[in-house]
Amino acid sequence: MTQPPSQQPPQGGFGAPQDPQSTPQPPQPQSPPAAPPQMPPAPPQTPAGAPQPGYGYPQAPGAQPGYGYPQGPGQAAPGPYAQQPGPYGAPAGPYAQQPGPYGQQPGYGYPQQQYPGAPTPGGSGGGPFKGKPAVVIGAALAALLVVGGGIFFAASGSDDEKKPVAKSSSDAADPSASPSIDQGDGKGDGREANDDLNAGRKEGEAKVLWLTKNSIDLPRNGATVYGPWIVGDTLVKGMYRSVVGYSTADGKEKWTLPLPADLCAAPAAPTADGKIVVGVMNGTTDKADCADLQMIDLNTGKAGWKKSVKKNGTWDLLSDIGLAISGDTVTVGRTSNSSAYRVSDGKELFGNPSGTCQPYAFAGGPKLIAAVNCRTDDVDNPQQQIQEVDPTTGKAKWTYEPKRGWEVDKVYSVSPLVVSLTQREEKKWGILALKENGTLRSQLTSDKGDKLSVDCGGGFSIFGKKLEGCSGVAADANTFYMMTEDDTSGTGRTNKVIAFDLNTGESKWKAAAPAERTMKPLRMEGGNVLVYLEPSYDKGGAIATIAPTGGAAQVVLQHPDSTTRIESFFSSRTVYSGGRSYVVSDRVSASNDEEEKEQTTMMAFGK
Repeated sequence: MTQPPSQQPPQGGFGAPQDPQSTPQPPQPQSPPAAPPQMPPAPPQTPAGAPQPGYGYPQAPGAQPGYGYPQGPGQAAPGPYAQQPGPYGAPAGPYAQQPGPYGQQPGYGYPQQQYPGAPTPGGSGGGPFKGKPAVVIGAALAALLVVGGGIFFAASGSDDEKKPVAKSSSDAADPSASPSIDQGDGKGDGREANDDLNAGRKEGEAKVLWLTKNSIDLPRNGATVYGPWIVGDTLVKGMYRSVVGYSTADGKEKWTLPLPADLCAAPAAPTADGKIVVGVMNGTTDKADCADLQMIDLNTGKAGWKKSVKKNGTWDLLSDIGLAISGDTVTVGRTSNSSAYRVSDGKELFGNPSGTCQPYAFAGGPKLIAAVNCRTDDVDNPQQQIQEVDPTTGKAKWTYEPKRGWEVDKVYSVSPLVVSLTQREEKKWGILALKENGTLRSQLTSDKGDKLSVDCGGGFSIFGKKLEGCSGVAADANTFYMMTEDDTSGTGRTNKVIAFDLNTGESKWKAAAPAERTMKPLRMEGGNVLVYLEPSYDKGGAIATIAPTGGAAQVVLQHPDSTTRIESFFSSRTVYSGGRSYVVSDRVSASNDEEEKEQTTMMAFGK
């Protein structure tokens, strides 16, 4: 298959900084940018002549088989936005105005569709590294697969229902040792005695602490993995109809929480005290929605409160939701509506605001950021906003409104706030940074030949929007770090990390990956950029750091070369905690039951 196209920020800027204000202003004349920038393909549009039964009408995936591609890679991007007009500011004339908080302006959510390679929380699947297509979640869904210079269609087969292995229960099952643990000594899970995972380990290389294989009987099309989340000495992940906690030391199951139906949504991170709220289908038939919320204490595996999301109107589509946690609040974003609940007790905090503008997706963490859509007379020319909202009341602290036609795509960082936006009609993509008060800080511009990339997972959102969960990016107070994609192939493939000054949008430095390697930023660690060096054909992966001033990556944990074939999962997410690294498959799928049971699902490395 193929990998998602590289993503290049637009030439020039998004427009002048905007001051938040509470009164909407009339739209300003706009004219197209002088030179459209390169970007990933935008979500497909509603077919010409298709009925428009109302605002928030979901667009059918794959409706435009001939949907074109943006310009080729390597276009030059001129300097800062103040010198070059860009997609957010018309080449001449006034800039966009900023209406006030959504609480004073009413509305509906706008149906969003993510292009292949867009993220689901906990997903990985793509970016410049493994060449994985977007994974189509659910039965009989058509997905767009990007191949070469066009778009192809692929449809999954029917999803034969299988009964869950464990019975549903409101409490965690008794802890049991996993039957699929190999601790690298040749004695685990029936491996041959001479198949010691650490037998070929060289001096200076980390040990394989443990490896797990799949032990769950999955549906025909496999299942998406949610997480992992690390709480204390427990690594937790969810898949299909259960959430399981594993010991970070030896990989053995500490607890298992069966679910009555398929897991269908999860936030990127739990609360500070290890609580999380996940989405569970409200039935096991094709007509079921992702409408049930289940709180779980990840420390113990005990289930807390459970409730169903209330549906408000015909166009409140709960087939696909996005969850985000900020403080003690979990938000539920979806088409035409949004709501929020208190994580600790399930009390509904806010939702279903009236007016013409309404949040439909959120990104959590130290702040709660909302993507807002405003009702217009043209569904193909949307008006959207970015807001910081109070997690207990839902009221907007400030509102930033980009030029009409631009849609909020992803939130790469909440603090500092870095957001990507797309323009479907003109197939553009751009990244901007906002100040603490919601005014424009800068727009990122890259040099010619630098094809910026981000790993936002293998999931595909049809009627909802997931703003968070991307990897391949990191940020500190004044710098944003992003990986590039390289178009070379084979063992010569490599890439680099670029540091952008958030005050100017210009690059500060570039750090090249080691020869014949690719690397991906994971997060900040002790003031440095923590990166994962992807395994190559004959070289194991590694955890490394790059100084905030740039320079070569310094390896802190080198995985064994002898296990590189096992470490090269089809699609995975890597986390580093407590001196150990964990590579976790983000989807488990196989052509038959025997292959399904042989799928490696997790590997842990340490000294």
